[in-house]
Amino acid sequence: MNTQTVGRITDHLAAEDITLQGVLDALTDPVRRSIVRQLFDAEDGMACGTFDINVTRSTSTHHFKVLRRAGILRQEYVGTVKTNSLRRTDLDRALPGLLDAIITAARHEAGR
Repeated sequence: MNTQTVGRITDHLAAEDITLQGVLDALTDPVRRSIVRQLFDAEDGMACGTFDINVTRSTSTHHFKVLRRAGILRQEYVGTVKTNSLRRTDLDRALPGLLDAIITAARHEAGR
């Protein structure tokens, strides 16, 4: 994205603080697993309002916050749009293979 980032979201978990327990706790909810699956499949970051989730805006805000604080996604403002991206490198370094396993399981779950 070539647009200038104008806002900062400062409560991202440091990469070295990502834990298995934190990631698994964050992914207990099927809506959050869906968000992660959609981000994994996206070529670029996604704006909050573009996800295919059937929850209220305040509930979606909560889900994004849980994922951000667990170290699963990064949020930043690009112009006035809050974008989300997976922290693939950080997750793969902290928990090798876990993200791929989660995505495989989430796809299986979504296909039922």
